[in-house]
Amino acid sequence: MPLKFFLKLYLRLIGLTALVVVLCFSLFAGFNAVRQQYWQEAFPAPMLRWLAAVPAPQNQYPWLSGHHQLRVVEQGDLDVSPLVLERLGYGQVVALQTSLGWRLQVLNQQGQVLDFLFRDTYREVAESLALIALAHLNESLPEARDDMLASLSSTLGVALKPLTSESELPAEAVLGQVSDRGVAFYRQGDLSSVLLRLADGTLVKMAVPAPFNPWHWSVVLLLIVVAAAVLAAALLMLLRDVDQNLRAVESVAVRIARGEMGARVEASRSTLVSRLANAFNGMAEHIQRLVGVQREMIHAVSHELRTPVARIRFGVQMLEGSNSPEALQKQLDGIDGDIQELDELIDEILTYARLEQGGPVFSLVETSVTDIVRQVVGEQQLIRPEMVIEADIPSSSESWAMSDVEPRYIHRAIQNLVGNAARYASGRVRVRCQLDEDNCRVDVEDDGPGVPEEDWEKVFTAFARLDDSRTRNSGGYGLGLSIVRRILYWHGGQAFVCRSDDLGGARFSLVWPRKKAVV
Repeated sequence: MPLKFFLKLYLRLIGLTALVVVLCFSLFAGFNAVRQQYWQEAFPAPMLRWLAAVPAPQNQYPWLSGHHQLRVVEQGDLDVSPLVLERLGYGQVVALQTSLGWRLQVLNQQGQVLDFLFRDTYREVAESLALIALAHLNESLPEARDDMLASLSSTLGVALKPLTSESELPAEAVLGQVSDRGVAFYRQGDLSSVLLRLADGTLVKMAVPAPFNPWHWSVVLLLIVVAAAVLAAALLMLLRDVDQNLRAVESVAVRIARGEMGARVEASRSTLVSRLANAFNGMAEHIQRLVGVQREMIHAVSHELRTPVARIRFGVQMLEGSNSPEALQKQLDGIDGDIQELDELIDEILTYARLEQGGPVFSLVETSVTDIVRQVVGEQQLIRPEMVIEADIPSSSESWAMSDVEPRYIHRAIQNLVGNAARYASGRVRVRCQLDEDNCRVDVEDDGPGVPEEDWEKVFTAFARLDDSRTRNSGGYGLGLSIVRRILYWHGGQAFVCRSDDLGGARFSLVWPRKKAVV
């Protein structure tokens, strides 16, 4: 049970984890799609609005880096949705993702749409901002440069600052690039900047806002919160299901403790504790059967003990009036016989109780079944010399005679059957062995009256009495066949009865696996 229980639990946890991963991935992709859309519109918005406010002929914006594609389109010629046109009318920047990159659109003062295509929005916009700032700074007077820096920083949404010390200079490669183009985009760690070289040789550093980061702390925090919430809810439901099933088992255990021996756990195959419920139900059935057996045994034993006890009491009373040694000895012999009968009855009851209440500790050893059969036949022939008791063992069975059995109990089972058959037989009993590679079978047949078919199962019930010739007058206590069945049960086999085709009486059969199953 533990392996299967935890296997089910682990499979459910793995499925739950996979579900949470898929959910988080979908949430991550969807949330970042919205964030990226917003970033693509917000980052270049200051530059695009500034360009839209500057009157210039189509495709003639000298401040731009040249890596983009620009179209000036009439609103009616745009193939966009009404929502996009509405947003453009409000003066908003609209970003549309295409297979070539991001297309950014804004409405200029003439009512036309400026349509930009950026393949690398972050770098191209940063360089374009730098070129715009560079053109205006070169046109400004030196004494008004600080005001121009402040105005451009506010308008373009960047931070412009002149470099005043060598420690602030970037690498030589960046300086070489800025000498050629006038601007140079470079990164320092997680920060991005553009270096500008003015006409008078002044170096200005433009700090650019951070690029789009899909793993921003807000996204990570959202994923953690969602994953924790989903896992907590799912685990709560999973553990509540387990708790409900365990409470059901607990409730049935309380009912059984109150005496409701028929209470059982209603377990579904889909529950995690179904095997526990099945095991519990099996235990409850076993306990109920044992209680029933105990009740029947107490009733039967009280009935069986009355006769010998009454005879002993009568014999003791007769001893008081015995005047001759012969009469005294006769009464003593009768009392001794009754005591012997009580001793045999107690032995049968103890054996049956030991087998019913869990069985003895069997130590199965490899033993010859045919030797046990011959031994039993020899012993019973000596006890009943008037009967013909024979063993029928084919030569094919001798090669499979070795079986994993408890010799003492198998001997007892076969002995009970042979003794029972001899008690009711007219004159002949035959014990046949049929052994093969997998199973052992021993049939005990007699030529007696047999057992009626409607009583074939009843004869194996403890203290059972039949109404025909197999009555109490023939001897026995009604436990022999019950003991036989329990011995075969603990060997993993079964005992049953039918009619003998050859001898005409009863045929009792024992069948069990020849080798112990390897666990």
